[in-house]
Amino acid sequence: MDFIFDVSGLTKEDDKFTDSKKDVLKYLKIIGVDTRFVSYTPSKIYINNLRFSKFSKKRQETFKKQYPNIEVVRNSLFQKICSKSAKALSDIRPNSRILIPKDDFMIDVILEPYTRKYGVKLVTDGEYDLIANPIILDDKINHIFSTIFSGEGLEFNKKDNEIYPLINVPLDWINSFLEMDGHEKIKNENNDELASSFMEFLEDVAPQYRENVLKASDYIEKKLML
Repeated sequence: MDFIFDVSGLTKEDDKFTDSKKDVLKYLKIIGVDTRFVSYTPSKIYINNLRFSKFSKKRQETFKKQYPNIEVVRNSLFQKICSKSAKALSDIRPNSRILIPKDDFMIDVILEPYTRKYGVKLVTDGEYDLIANPIILDDKINHIFSTIFSGEGLEFNKKDNEIYPLINVPLDWINSFLEMDGHEKIKNENNDELASSFMEFLEDVAPQYRENVLKASDYIEKKLML
């Protein structure tokens, strides 16, 4: 049950909260927010999972009193994206160094909480244990259809040292969220035209086809590897 927080009773008299990431996350913990389920950026806090984060409206009001310049984003579409991403990130090894693309907002904001969930470190150069491949669901399905139409058959190219944060997330979800949040949309420039036309056709007759095609491809790959 929620209550109005008396933060002064939870901190020492000489505690000073700066705008540093460390202090913002510390303050969130003090008011009862589970920071493993929010994404931190200097200007915004994105809620990944409303239930698990425990970031209630009252906690948000308390947070805003301390940090009025940091926006709390309670976007349901972003939470759906994080839920889809979590399914592809459940096997991340704790304390791994993950190489992420430079200037990729979606990859950065989705993986940021995993620095607390699993103690991973996100890097853009230098040594790493895993690579974050930014491929999204639409591009993966386009590639599957492209190889089939060209007569090459299914191509299995997942690598053991790669993770795929967005492989379960459709492009329209990503672009809708990016537009709402004031970011530039992602453009598909290198996809096969025939495969793209076929995907447009399927979109009208079987809206869930992308998820089903990906599941079928993963199933076949696992069977062939046995």
